[in-house]
Order: sequence, then C-alpha cells, then structure tokens
Amino acid sequence: MPTPRRALIVVDVQQEYFDGPLQIQYPPREESLANILSAVKVAGANDLPVVVVQHRMPEGAPVFVEGTPGWSLHPALEDHINPETKHIHKQYASIFAGTDIAEWLRAKGIDTITIVGYMTNNCDLGTAVEAESLGFAAEILSDASGAIHLANEAGQVSAQSLHETLMILLQSNFAAVATTTAWVDAVESGTNLPKSNLVVSAIQGRESAASGFSNTAGPQ
Repeated sequence: MPTPRRALIVVDVQQEYFDGPLQIQYPPREESLANILSAVKVAGANDLPVVVVQHRMPEGAPVFVEGTPGWSLHPALEDHINPETKHIHKQYASIFAGTDIAEWLRAKGIDTITIVGYMTNNCDLGTAVEAESLGFAAEILSDASGAIHLANEAGQVSAQSLHETLMILLQSNFAAVATTTAWVDAVESGTNLPKSNLVVSAIQGRESAASGFSNTAGPQ
C-alpha cells in the first residue's frame, strides 16, 4: 500500500472536558491529554499538518459558549499552537460539517486523517464516519481520545464500556484504531496502520459469540 499522507486532527481539547459537565472519564483525561500532546509533537517533527478544532455554541447554550472558561482550549495545547497550525471552529459533531477542512486537506494532498481529542462517543465518531464519504482514510488513537458515562431513557453505559465498544466499532469499518505509540512507529516508518473490515469483524464476532465471548478489547 502507498505511504499514507497524514494530517493530525486535534478535536475539541477544551476545558469543558476537564472541568465541566462533559468531564472525560475514560481513559483518564490527564493520560489522554499527555498522549494528545505527544502526537502533536510527533506531527510537528515529521512535517504533518496539524488542525486544532474548537467547538463553539451560541449564547445561552449549556456548554461551549465562546468566551466562557469551558470553551477555552486546554492551556497545555495552547502552548503547542504555532502559525502553521490550522485552527478552526465548528458547531456540529463532524469537523467537516460547515467548515473548509475537506478542501484544505485535499489542497495539501492529504488522504488520511489521524483523530485525537474528544469525545470518542460524539465528535470523534462523527468525524470518522463523515471522512469515509469524503474519501479520506481515518485513524483514531485509542489512548489519545476519551468518553463519558452516559445514561438516558434508552439505558446507561460506563465510559470505559462505551469507549472500548466504539473502538471495536470504528476498527470494523470506519477507522484504523491504534495506540499513540503504534501510531508514532507508523508515522516514522511511513506505513499504514492495520484495519479490519465489517465482514471479517462479523465472522470473528460470530466465532467469539460461539465460544462465549472473552470480552477482550483491542489496544486501549
């Protein structure tokens, strides 16, 4: 396979996910933040374009209102933004909706996006799904992203179960899932990350079900 032409997409590393009602629960947010910053450094060292995305909601919204403390980027990420970093605002889950990101990536010859940031269960998922329809391959770093506990009329799920399940889902079709360490190795060697597909995942799922499911997840 040809060498992937990657860009790093840093999704919504904002204070709402550290101090607000959307506080990331799994993986531990300080660990995921450290891996995000590591990915940004590696991208810079290997001349990968970096896009920093910041969610913005209108006045009166419960979160992400521009100018509020929760809307701000985490200060550790702010320190890594330079004039070459593309910094955009968005209002939907996908980074592509209502932005010029797809055109900007194509102009740079990018064919693969690497997703880090928050949340696994919303903007990361939405971005990976839309990337497919736009013709971009996607990668997501399992230890540089994170989820929250959820409960509503449909039921409840822990952040860990949600995150791990979504990593399996993404690997089955929408994105190559890897740890930050594995991604760094792939960047430095110019290789692709391994990715499954829906048919293979379905067959392996049937086999796992027949043996009683070992309840094991991939790289977390």
